[in-house]
Amino acid sequence: MGEPMTRADDRELLKTAYEAWEAENWAVAGELLERLVRRHPDLPPSGVWWYDAALAHKFLRNWAKAYELGREAAARAERGTEDPAFWNLGIAATIMEDWAIARDAWRGFGLTVPDGDGEIVTDFGVAPVRLMEGEVVWARRLCPTRARVLNVPTPESGRRFGEVVVHDGAPNGERTVDGQSFPVFDELLLFRASDLPTTTVEVVAGTPEDVRALAALFDEHGYAAEPASGVRMICSCCSEGSVAQDAHHQVTGGQRVHLAAPVDEIPGLMGRWHAGAPERRSWTEPVRG
Repeated sequence: MGEPMTRADDRELLKTAYEAWEAENWAVAGELLERLVRRHPDLPPSGVWWYDAALAHKFLRNWAKAYELGREAAARAERGTEDPAFWNLGIAATIMEDWAIARDAWRGFGLTVPDGDGEIVTDFGVAPVRLMEGEVVWARRLCPTRARVLNVPTPESGRRFGEVVVHDGAPNGERTVDGQSFPVFDELLLFRASDLPTTTVEVVAGTPEDVRALAALFDEHGYAAEPASGVRMICSCCSEGSVAQDAHHQVTGGQRVHLAAPVDEIPGLMGRWHAGAPERRSWTEPVRG
């Protein structure tokens, strides 16, 4: 056990650390809490201090430090009880690509993840993810904290179809589709980029089937087509609440479509789509890359 915390300067350090915490001064809070736990690593309350020190560095996006301190916090947490120390360590270890520690952290939290030595790749279902710029997209979760983007984000989002992002574990809002609710997770960072650029074209689609045919054609080639009509602009306070969506809504007529595909392949694919029903389908050259 560490020494009892009897020194006046230790008590003042603790007080100042949590004053900084209340002020959301994460740099100061993290530094002071780490100083305190280095002096008293195993006092009964030290598990909370290790956790908070790691969390402060998570808020700062200082992942190396969040990983280092998070390992100490998890070592003092009870396994199998959904202790958040394991979840935050799982995030930090994933970002640091220490897959052995990440696996152990998820299992310590109480989750089941596949054995192996490399990246954790399994199916944790689909979920909406709020990208850095605020746009919410659908993504397939590859592990408890990584997800591959399934939509074609708008060019302004800074993200692309197929990219893998790391997301937080605490839900921030929800989306309801056909009566089923899905928690929305906030993106923390880009984990793996996509080499498929986003190009926007103007199309005319006479029927909902024409819109579905366009999406299916690009999907067959491992690409994606996303009508801009499917993008809803929602203020941040509403986005972080509960939002209902219609999974079957298809807008016809003239509209913009975001395409995730190599630029030189787009004319051929769009030509094939047009040829399938030329009396109802048309398109123009890209308006934005």
